[in-house]
Amino acid sequence: MNVVLFGPPGSGKGTQAQFIVEKYSIPQISTGDMLRAAVKANSPIGVLAKSIMDSGGLVSDDIVLQLVKERVSQVDCFDGFILDGFPRTIPQADSLIVLLDSLDKKIDFVISLEVDDKELILRLSGRRTCPSCGKGYHILYNKPERDGVCNACSSLLVQRDDDSETTVVNRLKVYEQQTSSLKSYFSEMGLLYSISGTGSIDQIQGQISALLDMGGIGDHS
Repeated sequence: MNVVLFGPPGSGKGTQAQFIVEKYSIPQISTGDMLRAAVKANSPIGVLAKSIMDSGGLVSDDIVLQLVKERVSQVDCFDGFILDGFPRTIPQADSLIVLLDSLDKKIDFVISLEVDDKELILRLSGRRTCPSCGKGYHILYNKPERDGVCNACSSLLVQRDDDSETTVVNRLKVYEQQTSSLKSYFSEMGLLYSISGTGSIDQIQGQISALLDMGGIGDHS
């Protein structure tokens, strides 16, 4: 099964992606990871991508699609894969479908983890980090023994700039702008399934398992 996974910051997408990887024995494919690997391997695509990034440019869709094609053609993708962070635009989605068709593959599921913005803001802005040892906490869900103090090294906890409420709100707006048209696109194709990202990890995994095990039978978004 070939899965595209969407989820806003704080939705638990990374946790659920890992669950799918482990339960269904299919690899998670991140375009960012592929770019870094290609650059590190000094492959022809990696050399080209590095020259573009070093000059401050953005790697083109064509290069990303070449990386995706190479990756999904590998033997560990024979039984399927999860695409994370791609596609981000309608043209990318169009090109991805054409690419997969050329390999006699297709997208089977587009899963969108849905969490209310208020909950996401609470999850993200409530994070606190120890600047000394890096240990993470949350003001509600993972409190330190002493308020504002790291359990491990007694340093004062801080809120990272990325976790400030203003930054979180902006990140969510960017995510919605990027994905709203893609959700409509995949919904019209009958591929989009919305999964509630609120509840326990086990409950969310249960919803995902029910969807994938039944071959997509369920409520389409």
